[in-house]
Amino acid sequence: MTVNIAAAADHHAPAITAQLAHFVSQHPTQGWSDAVEHEAHRTFLNWLGCAIGAAKHEAVDAALAAVQMLAPAPQATLAGRTERVDMANAALINGISSHTFDYDDTHLKTIIHPAGPVASAVMALAEHQNSSGRQVMDAIVLGIDVACRMGNLVYPQHYDRGWHITGSTGTLGAAAACARLLGLSEQQTTMALGIAASQPIGLREQFGTMTKPFHPGGAARAGLMSALMAQHGFTSSARSLEAPRGWAQVVSTKYDWREAQDELGQRFEISFNAYKPFACGIVIHPSIDACAQLREQGVKPEDVTRIDLRVHPLVLELTGKKTPQDGLQGKFSVYHGCAVGLIFGRAGEEEFSDHIVCRDDVVALRDKVNAVVDASVREESVYVTAHLKDGRTVDVHVEHAIGSLQRPMTDAMLERKFHDLSDPILGAERSNQIIQACWTLGKAPNLQSLLALLKP
Repeated sequence: MTVNIAAAADHHAPAITAQLAHFVSQHPTQGWSDAVEHEAHRTFLNWLGCAIGAAKHEAVDAALAAVQMLAPAPQATLAGRTERVDMANAALINGISSHTFDYDDTHLKTIIHPAGPVASAVMALAEHQNSSGRQVMDAIVLGIDVACRMGNLVYPQHYDRGWHITGSTGTLGAAAACARLLGLSEQQTTMALGIAASQPIGLREQFGTMTKPFHPGGAARAGLMSALMAQHGFTSSARSLEAPRGWAQVVSTKYDWREAQDELGQRFEISFNAYKPFACGIVIHPSIDACAQLREQGVKPEDVTRIDLRVHPLVLELTGKKTPQDGLQGKFSVYHGCAVGLIFGRAGEEEFSDHIVCRDDVVALRDKVNAVVDASVREESVYVTAHLKDGRTVDVHVEHAIGSLQRPMTDAMLERKFHDLSDPILGAERSNQIIQACWTLGKAPNLQSLLALLKP
């Protein structure tokens, strides 16, 4: 028996799909400021470092083993590995690898990690197409703009409902980027966005498991396939993003059409990208920063009786794991983040290893951390009080954590982060060569020299 349920919908939405397709297909090459161009290179460098760093992770091994059962054609490179696979599965594997450490870029307004889906799809296709570095950078800027504008359009209600917004918008961004790289017409780009709109990927239930990094990888593969299908004449609705039963109105109760339209082609969302100094969920970063500051002020773990946090509600919703059992779970534990911040003064990938998460001194300090929700505390802020055995208290208030737009990582800091990730896989000399190639990618005739450096 069929039951008809009338759901509220906006039947007069503007033609968002067509407008974005026009923008992606017709916007001039490098049609943005030098600052945007530089940010695009920073984004690519950070993405590639994260992808190389996790290249030998068990999640990547497992995904690659499954892909190899399909006997893929050796079309594309996997960052940090010797194997080659078809370009769709290269997008998948590089997307998984780039997000496995939860160390990638973040569009702070929406907490989308946009480079994972977009750059993973673009690099795989660009290698097969022998695209120039200029074409690659154009595709990345435009694809990230589409993903983040669509995220702006539905956030936060879309995220609150349980969608992992990196995957659900990443499919659209990857499709847009690949459509641009393929040189699709405005009509074909409309179709690519429509095909991608039927493939939103990612549920927040998967956070703390290997399936979370699958989301940007799956989005990269789906977006790439959407563009390839559109190139060969596959059709979709021309109103797939805005229709009453289209992407936005199905996945969210909020759909602010202006977010997709305002200053389109003038304001670029990649300008609002931030980069993580800590290898975990972005909402923990203020707390880690605060505990690292406690350490700088002379507070020692053995002198602490209790650490009190006042945090935004999203912190405990996303990272409230009190007793993480492994590294992946540790990335979603504000308690673990505070412990390593005070003990080590840092929180790189090593501090989220299984070994550190289970280490006795880390567990003991973690158990002394008490976090309470305070709705008046902003998402990017935290109030921390350390209670010491001698009766003293030490307070730290972090307004904006290191790595935020207000306290951004410098180019030199990004290079050090890249070395930390890449050196164990490729060595320091090779890593340095890759860094230099990333900074000049927009001027490269193709990706061949860079790709050759990515193989161990």
